[in-house]
Amino acid sequence: MDPYARARQMIDAAHAADPARAPDGRAAELVYGERIEAWVVRLDPAAAPILRLAARCQHLERWLVPRASYPEGKTGYLQWRTGLYKKQAARARDLLLAAGVPAAEADLAATWVSKSGLKTNPGTQALEDAACLVFLENEIGAFAAQHADYTREKFIEIIRKTWKKMSSAAQQAALGLDLPPAIAELVRAAVAG
Repeated sequence: MDPYARARQMIDAAHAADPARAPDGRAAELVYGERIEAWVVRLDPAAAPILRLAARCQHLERWLVPRASYPEGKTGYLQWRTGLYKKQAARARDLLLAAGVPAAEADLAATWVSKSGLKTNPGTQALEDAACLVFLENEIGAFAAQHADYTREKFIEIIRKTWKKMSSAAQQAALGLDLPPAIAELVRAAVAG
């Protein structure tokens, strides 16, 4: 088996251990990894195998570090997220190397997964674009339901921050999403502002 196929199996096996389940019964992080990779390929049909594998590593074993293990509030959230990026990048690199992927490519994937060079590193940007699109297409409804106490303005600000992290190609793709009317209206308001 070639190293990329072996790496894919190892990454998916790690995802399969996620105790959270998607509506179809599969591990939630496996479904998430598939969605991220699908968006990377939609935006770049010629995406290199290592970029596709890095996309699958976006939330690698995220459940092992619960949000509650960090303090409440924005500072705690940012510490949690930064810690996750580093942990996921190191784990992705380890899995890729164990599968036989060349070290230079494993290092690239780790850079992308760690979110290093957002807006300047094309691989990092590709993963960020895909993550933002998955959020808008698949997760924003559940996010809104969890945060029903947020004001309309707060939701618009969240979407505006998401929008700013995206490339122009990803923004164009987002405008073509079939979103629920209430979410579509918030996206329009965020983009117009």
